Amino acid sequence: MIFKKRTNSESILHKRIRKFKGMKRGYYSFIILVSLYLLSFLNPLLINNKALVVKYNGEYFFPVSKYYPSTTFDQQGYGEAQYRKLDEQFENDNSGNWVIMPVYPFHPNESLLGEIDGEPPHAPTSLHWLGTDNRARDVFARMIYGFNISISFALIVTAIAYIIGITIGAILGFFGGRVDMFGQRFIEIFASIPFLYMVIIISSVLQPSFWLLVTIMSCFNWVGMTYYIRGEFYKEKAKDYVSAAISMGADNRRIMFKHILPNALTPIITFAPFALIGNISTLVSLDFLGFGLAAPTPSWGEIVNQGISDIRYWWLILSPMGASFTTLLLISFIGEGVREAFDPKVHSRLR
Repeated sequence: MIFKKRTNSESILHKRIRKFKGMKRGYYSFIILVSLYLLSFLNPLLINNKALVVKYNGEYFFPVSKYYPSTTFDQQGYGEAQYRKLDEQFENDNSGNWVIMPVYPFHPNESLLGEIDGEPPHAPTSLHWLGTDNRARDVFARMIYGFNISISFALIVTAIAYIIGITIGAILGFFGGRVDMFGQRFIEIFASIPFLYMVIIISSVLQPSFWLLVTIMSCFNWVGMTYYIRGEFYKEKAKDYVSAAISMGADNRRIMFKHILPNALTPIITFAPFALIGNISTLVSLDFLGFGLAAPTPSWGEIVNQGISDIRYWWLILSPMGASFTTLLLISFIGEGVREAFDPKVHSRLR
């Protein structure tokens, strides 16, 4: 008798992941974007005007993690030590002291007035790759820090909005009846509130901040996801596995989030990348209009606003617009790949 070796069946999730990896454009975009985002958390070590390590008179100092006054290194006329000038001084002295600066030794909120000749904004040079803005701050440094802020903002808002939208949509779709009817009327009334007017009113009373904008955006962004989840729950609760769970005595919460929700995740996952695009675009737009993050927070929209005020400074327009376009394009490719991976069709349009 011949026995065949039993092979483990591949789960649907693994099949979808394998299919997503086969979408080269979306998969590589995912790798690039995630790598850049993780790398952006090292900005204080890579893009900063504070030295990483200073050796002075036989002692070692770590300015990137601790404040040192200028008198520590016999500098006069400054509050905090000026490490770029200190680096030049040590090179000229040949005294055995040295400074290790970050790869790009400029801080996004640092004004370079007095170090660069002429009035700001300054055009791009080999030292300042994307020039400076109207306050003589390095544009490249502000762009990189702004990338981290934009992606973090979009991820947090999307996560909070999904939690609220999934919870409310699940309740409406599972219980139906009067719960659904009154819930839908409330959502329709809430959705009619103009988002921009609310931001203007709140900004006139409170100073906009990262977490304040996250709260406002999250309060408005959950509505759309509610409709998707509601429809999926209406479809799934009529299937036999739900009836089986009810007959076995499972409570409503377990049925909703243990049994139905995993089978209703397809529209949630496929819509997520496009929700990220919308949230990034909203933040850039609010910063451009002056209702976004408070100064001097690095912001793509604020740089665009400077460039629009005087189109002679082309680098203030091309830099943030190019960064926004590239970021949104990568996320769009990821969204297409995810959508195709969760599509039941065998063949993909992206192959």
